[in-house]
Amino acid sequence: MSRGPGALAVGFSFLILGLISFGGPAAHMAYFRREFVERKAWLSDEDFAGLMALSQFLPGPASSQLGFAIGYHRAGLPGALAAFVGFTAPSFLIMVALALWVSQSELPVFVSGVISGLKLAAVAVVAHAVVGMYQSFCRQRLTAMLAALSAVAMLLFPQAFSQILLLMLAAFLGALMLKPESQSTEIAPEKGAGSATWPLALFLTLFVAALLWPADQGLPALAAEFFAVGSLVFGGGHVVLPLLQSWLGPSVSPDDFLTAYAAAQAVPGPMFSMASFLGANMSPAQPWVGALVATTAIFLPGFLLLLALQGRWQRWRRQPALAGAVAAVNAAVVGFLIAAWYQPVFITAVSGPVAMAIVIAVFMALQARVLPVIVLLLLSATLGGVLTTAGLIS
Repeated sequence: MSRGPGALAVGFSFLILGLISFGGPAAHMAYFRREFVERKAWLSDEDFAGLMALSQFLPGPASSQLGFAIGYHRAGLPGALAAFVGFTAPSFLIMVALALWVSQSELPVFVSGVISGLKLAAVAVVAHAVVGMYQSFCRQRLTAMLAALSAVAMLLFPQAFSQILLLMLAAFLGALMLKPESQSTEIAPEKGAGSATWPLALFLTLFVAALLWPADQGLPALAAEFFAVGSLVFGGGHVVLPLLQSWLGPSVSPDDFLTAYAAAQAVPGPMFSMASFLGANMSPAQPWVGALVATTAIFLPGFLLLLALQGRWQRWRRQPALAGAVAAVNAAVVGFLIAAWYQPVFITAVSGPVAMAIVIAVFMALQARVLPVIVLLLLSATLGGVLTTAGLIS
């Protein structure tokens, strides 16, 4: 295990990101790379790429799993848990509060504008990340082509199975045709490899139990339903909505589903935090407990699988064929981020020339590194609130 900050420091760093990380998984990965690769240098670009590739292969929320993996990389299992709690706590609290407040009036115009301003900043952050990641991961002709083809394919066919097929195709081509440009000098943590059996065994046990658990209104059934969904969702936060709706069925009304989905896109942190809203909604007698159970259950499958594979993955990805596959997968992920930058990040945030002007200003400030990202976010949020109140952006 590489030396680094303790779990408390890891948790605090992710708490700050959990408060400002608007824009969905693409933006989250951008924030993570900027904070932990460029700013704090907790891990190299290659190590970040390897963890990002692993998170793409597993079910569950890719950005949260990447954060969990970064926390584990720096401070072991306590660091991983601290990273998850820090990154998820803000959205958890907001979503439960919204669930309890769902019958009341809409948010004030200025507050809605603040959220709009943060979304515009997220557009710039994702664009900045795409530029940086393209420069890092698409230096060969094949990787550049894979990024372009992945972006086009995801824009035209944005289904979850398209992403899975593209990742498999990229990995196959990379294993055959790509050679790694460099190898990290950091030694992979043996602790992760040695503890790989119990998380996989626990995942399989809980998954079978979740599938066989009888349907009722109790907390164990709630945990079973959300654990099953978390085990089956590939493709990120936007894919979780139809699967949750089909799995939970009549337990939650369509209006509540749409409210939870819209709220999850408007708050910072992982989109899977919609489970917090739904858990509170489905447990009116004890909403905070229901939210905690649902949130833990939907995140747990991906985390167990990540723990089971991460230690070995750090060694396996240094084999030439697997290193080539990882390089190709990273290029495909750049294409996914390009597609995600347009849909949903850009088209849901940019409503006109004034909004676009804010995006360009924030992007250029990021490229020039003239202000810290937190300052840019606060300026964009304030400007969004003022301009929305004035009716200049919507």
